[in-house]
Amino acid sequence: MTFMQATRRAIQLALVGAALTVSLPALAAPPTPAAKATAGELVKLTGATALFTPLVAGVVEQSKLLFLQQNPGLAGDLNEIAAKMRADLAPRLAELTAEVANIYAQQFNEQELKDLVAFHSSAVGKKYVAEQAVVVNASLKFAQEWANKLSDEVTAKMREELKKKGHVL
Repeated sequence: MTFMQATRRAIQLALVGAALTVSLPALAAPPTPAAKATAGELVKLTGATALFTPLVAGVVEQSKLLFLQQNPGLAGDLNEIAAKMRADLAPRLAELTAEVANIYAQQFNEQELKDLVAFHSSAVGKKYVAEQAVVVNASLKFAQEWANKLSDEVTAKMREELKKKGHVL
């Protein structure tokens, strides 16, 4: 999975998660350690950790390309530096995973998290995770096509109404 694909998938998951949680009120009490642990398990089950894995390499690669554009002669040294940085920064993914788990723990109580873990551990939950990218991509494609058709329809109707008011277009 490329950096851009991983980024898009992470954004899609975030949008789906946001859509699912936008109507939920924020919990007043801070999440318990058990809720955070359960949320961490949920993050792993949803495949989010796999989505974040390419982020460090992608960020390092972007920085490397910035320097290469300025001086292509730095390629050898930059490759060496980038490889070391990817290895050195890999543990930082835990920060991202922990924060995503914390966000889940803030939006769902401990029992809800346990229910979500149970669902995502089930056969249908695993299928949901496996097929989610297909469903989201197809949905986004359909929504874009639908919006384009709607835009054409609205533009035509506006043009028609403007002509009725005597405007020459």
